[in-house]
Parts: sequence; structure tokens; C-alpha cells
Amino acid sequence: MARNAAKKEQELTLEEALWNCRTALRGVGSIEKNRDAVISLVFLKFSSDKFEARRAQIPAEVKEKQGIDPCPDFMLEQPSFYNAANVFYLPEESRWSYLVANSLANDIALKIDAAMEAAQKENPSLAGALPLGMFATLGAEIRSVKALIDNIGKISEERFHEDDLIGRVYEYFLQSFAAGSSKEDGEFYTPACVVQLIAELIEPYEGVVYDPCCGSGGMFVQSHKFVERHNGNRSAISVVGQESNPETWRLCKMNLAIRGISNDLGAKAASTFTSDQHPNRKVDYIMANPPFNLKAWRGEKELTKDPRWRGYATPPVSNANYAWILHMLSKLDVNHGIAGFLLANGALNADGDEAVIRKKLLENDKVEAVIVLPRDMFYTTDISVTLWIMNMNKKACERNGRSLRDRTGEVLFMDLRTWDGNIEKYKLDKNKSKKKTVLTPGQIARVKAIYEGWQDVDGSYEDVPELCKSVRVKSDDSDELTIESRGWSLAPSKYIEFVDHDLCIDYEKEMARIQTEMKELLASEKQSQAMLEAAFEGIGYGIE
Repeated sequence: MARNAAKKEQELTLEEALWNCRTALRGVGSIEKNRDAVISLVFLKFSSDKFEARRAQIPAEVKEKQGIDPCPDFMLEQPSFYNAANVFYLPEESRWSYLVANSLANDIALKIDAAMEAAQKENPSLAGALPLGMFATLGAEIRSVKALIDNIGKISEERFHEDDLIGRVYEYFLQSFAAGSSKEDGEFYTPACVVQLIAELIEPYEGVVYDPCCGSGGMFVQSHKFVERHNGNRSAISVVGQESNPETWRLCKMNLAIRGISNDLGAKAASTFTSDQHPNRKVDYIMANPPFNLKAWRGEKELTKDPRWRGYATPPVSNANYAWILHMLSKLDVNHGIAGFLLANGALNADGDEAVIRKKLLENDKVEAVIVLPRDMFYTTDISVTLWIMNMNKKACERNGRSLRDRTGEVLFMDLRTWDGNIEKYKLDKNKSKKKTVLTPGQIARVKAIYEGWQDVDGSYEDVPELCKSVRVKSDDSDELTIESRGWSLAPSKYIEFVDHDLCIDYEKEMARIQTEMKELLASEKQSQAMLEAAFEGIGYGIE
């Protein structure tokens, strides 16, 4: 029996280990509290692994640089040795080994809370990142907390040989808890493939990346992964962000800290509109997924003269979509800034003041591309959403080793919903049947190729029915299809050619056929009615 258990333990897959962690606290507290409990303990586990690895290196360094052998114990406790290697110094009560040794203690919840507080106190960069006093109020039994500690303890680089184990584990938990959250609570997470698509299109090789509604920090993580994929220098990218939800703000700080990504998320969690944490800051790139169709984002008389709207109509209180657009526009470097962000499809055709703003954005030539994504990509909504690319410089230039043509007065439209039949469906929860749409690396590469082919001087771009079309904003030719001629709409369906794959319909001929059939059907009904009336009259029960 023991041998079978050992064998099963040895064959444990990473997915099974993560699943066991996720379900250890099932039935205890809310999904959000469980999320914070699991992720914060995972943070301590990985921080401890890095701490112990660094601790093992110190004696050799002390001997080589200072000629001291053996290394005194007090030197092993100097935070400077750890900080120099971008590793968090952890006091004894914050180390994983201490929590494992005390996992059956009656006060284990208090010990975990104390571990979080001590780790944060020793590392100023973690200020506000870790949940304080949460485990004592979680209401979990000792055996449940121990089960969680035991299962997290099984996640190690020695057992699972992953290129980015930390990233894989964090991505799993952020994704899985988002899938189980309510619409509002799930907004902290944007599917990784969508973020990767944005990064591949705007190419944040170096400079400042900004996200005005950064959630759990997925945009920042993918910007660094983009640089790594293309053999760039991670230190050339700095991240700046803001988040209004205090719990999500903390989650973001934790997510970035464990990956070693330095950041400036502002002094506190606050509304981007009413308490901008980075006023007057200009950035090179923006990657964002604002809350869809946010209502009551300001008071009726609030922010009506805000400088971010200068030159445009004031965004309506009823919907923040265009407030997000103008806020991001105000942050972009005026010479080369570029933004990739997601909005609900309704923003493409919105009327009133939003239509006025959209027209002005197009006249000012700020919109470069509009890409409608497939349905069922997000965990809290099944609607299709749109990726906007906004560019402050669409003139011919050299960028990242490419020669770009002058795209002034042009917009590229793409509609990826036609890929629905070939798109991969990913089932996150093995106990649920519903699957989510995932863009494959090959599909992301195809979108990137179309976009770059359209931009490049020597590109091979061609309009493709049901997929993409390049459209001018205005034209002197009254017969040319333009955005102006379509009432300043940005809905790709108004421009991309639709092809009926079943048959070519001659509208007049088809309507004439239907009309003939309807006449014959009505005549037949009248004949049947007359025969029925005659039959009743024949038996003395005439119908008057």
C-alpha cells in the first residue's frame, strides 16, 4: 500500500498538483478569499525557494570576496546579500520550512498571517502586496490549511522541470479563479493569448509600458515575455500602472514581485479617472483591458473640463469606454506612442457624444487598426470584444528594424470571428463542460503577419474577404468605400466583404419565387377551406 502511494506521488503531474492546491480550501470562504489564500502561500513558497538557493551561495561568495571561512551565521541573515541578487530576505517565521514544521499547530492560521506581515516588513517593495490578517478570519480547519501547505509544497523545480514554473503556476491560479468568479470579480484577469496578441502587435521592446486598469498585471508580464521571446533586454522595459480595486492591486504587486518585475503602481489603489496616480506622465506603450461599459464612472458635473478631454467632447457618465480611450491618448508619447486595448463591440457604433469623439479620433488619425476577436474568450462574459490599436505616428518611419510605409488616413479592419470553426477550445475545469476559446500561437502569428504586411513598405498585404480590409478615412472619390461614407462607424462588418459560401443569391429572382409560392399556398388554403365548408353543409351543419 505504501509502495503504491509512493508511486502515485512520484507520478503526480503539475496539473494535478495545482488542482489539489486549488481544491484544498473548497467550501471554505469565498472564491476571492480562497484565491488570495492560495496565491499568497504560493508566493511565500517560491520566495522561500529563492531565499534558500541564495543562502546556499553566500558562504562561497564570502570566502572568495572577504576571505572568511567558514561564513558566520550572522552574515547569512544580512538582507543586503539577498537584495543584491533581487531575492527577498525572509526572517525565520516567514520561511516555508517553518510553516511546514508548524502545519498542524493549533495556531497555524496566525502563524501564516505573521509570516506575511514579517515578509512585508523586511521588504519595502512588498508594501501592500500581501494579505494581512486574512488566514485568521478565513474559517478553515487546521487539516484544510495543512492540506494546502502540503500540496503547495509539492510544487518545486526539482519535481517539475518547467522553463518558467513560477509563471506557469501563477497563470494557472489567476486563470482558474477568474473562471469561477462573478463578472465583476473576474475582471482582474485577461486571457494570456489575448495579451500575447496585443504584445506581438505593438512590440514593446524598450521604454515605458502603461496599463491604466492593470488588474493582476498580465499585460506587464506578457510585455516582458515578448522581450524574452525576441531575445531582448528585460531591463529596457519599465512598467507603470494603476488599479482601483485594493485586493486586485495587491494581487498585481504580488504577481510582479514573484517574477522579479520592478513596477510603479502608484501609492495606492485608486480610480484612474478621479485620482490619476501618474499625472502628466507620458509613456511609449499602453496595453489595457478596461472594464466593459463602466457606468457612473464620474458625477454628472465632475471632470467636465478635464484636460484629458481637450479637443474632444466630454465622455458621457453612462459609459466610460471613450473616457478610457481619451485617458490613454493623453498618456501616449506624442511622437511615437502606441496603444493596444480591448473594448466591448458597442463602442464601434456608439452614438451621441461617443460618436462625436470617435469621428474626431479618426479625423485626427489616431486609430490604426480595429480587430474583432472571437466569442467565448473571456471567463466572465461570452461576448465578442474588439482590440483597438491607436498610433500617434502613422507616417513612414523605421521601427524595430522595419521600414513602415505612410498609413496616414488609413485604418486596417480585421474580423477573427470567422475563425470560430478552427479555433482551439480549452477546458479549464475538468468538472465543467464549458470550454473557452483560445488563439493558438499560429493564429497569433497570422494576425501579426497581416498587420505587419499592411504596415511595411514592401509588405504583401491584400484584402481578404471575411477576414481583413484596409479602408481610407476620407476620399475625394465619392464612389470609394470610406469610413466617412459609413457614418464614421468602426464596425469591421461595414467594410469587410462577406461571401455566401452556399450559393450566390439573385435577390429579385429569389423574392419572385417566394412570392409565387406564397400565392399558390394561399390559393390552396382557400380551396381547402371551401371544401371543408361544403362537407359540413352536406350533413346539415353549415358554417355561417
